[in-house]
Amino acid sequence: MNEQVDFLAIGDIVTDAFIRVTDAEVKTDADGNNPKLCFRYGDKVPYESMEEVRAVGNSANAAVAAARLGLKASLLAHVGKDLQGQYCLDELKKNNVSTELIGVHEGIPTNYHYVLWYGVERTILVKHATFPVQMPVIPLAPRMLYLSSLGDHTEEYHHEIAAFIKEHPEMKVVFQPGTFQMKLGTEVLKDIYANTYAFFCNLEEAELITKSNTKDINILIKAIHALGPKLVFITDGMKGAYASNGTETWFMPVYPHDPYERTGAGDAFASTVSVALLQGKAIEEALRWGPINSMSVVQFVGAQKGLLTTEALQQYLMNAPADYQPRLLV
Repeated sequence: MNEQVDFLAIGDIVTDAFIRVTDAEVKTDADGNNPKLCFRYGDKVPYESMEEVRAVGNSANAAVAAARLGLKASLLAHVGKDLQGQYCLDELKKNNVSTELIGVHEGIPTNYHYVLWYGVERTILVKHATFPVQMPVIPLAPRMLYLSSLGDHTEEYHHEIAAFIKEHPEMKVVFQPGTFQMKLGTEVLKDIYANTYAFFCNLEEAELITKSNTKDINILIKAIHALGPKLVFITDGMKGAYASNGTETWFMPVYPHDPYERTGAGDAFASTVSVALLQGKAIEEALRWGPINSMSVVQFVGAQKGLLTTEALQQYLMNAPADYQPRLLV
């Protein structure tokens, strides 16, 4: 890139095929935990509809959110030289996200996932293509680097990203780890954690990352701060979210709504809070921004259709209930 961007997201990109099913059930263990989506084995199971949602993934969603909120955004990712890859590139361009850093590879299929949509939740069948990933030369570091989900063949790539981060301490780094990044563990990714400005995960992921057998939010926040992040954000679904700067901790309720399909709620929260922080908003104001975009996203199928412009988000802020405010806990 020959010019500086505000927001560079790094992570996998994918097409999601949403398959809506009703002829199924959710079963749990005796304690009501470990829910499983169940179908009749060996039978023909009808589905209601299928919809392709292109150019998605944690980082792609974040880049689109940043662009909708007025930032100059770019995505560093990889696609195949195939029809799905071209669809993804076209979708990003339509959303004003730069594709200059997206590698296009002959003979490797673009990531394509199947989303089993039941009720308001989804179960995703995933397969990550093995692209020849490496950190490109970026003459002008972005103002913010947003790192999220990458496939399970990218350990060395993470070290290259960590080196780039260390070379540019002026850059604000946001880390929203995906499944493989959590499996890699905090020791392997210690240089990323140590240089993270804002860290995002949900409550269950916080337990996994810190290897803590507790849901005590204060213990989890302290454990993540100990890894290096200056700001820590932990979401807890419809119960709300928590944020900490290492000294103070806040609780933020959700913006009132009834979800239609929950894919992308966490991405919308994390990216919108990050954009607000990059624009100089205080943490309390950034916390008011995030749940609004999450609320809007879950009114639609997929993670991007409901992402808001700044003007639309501000309208929701103006009409927010009086109690839609962050509450200082400690």
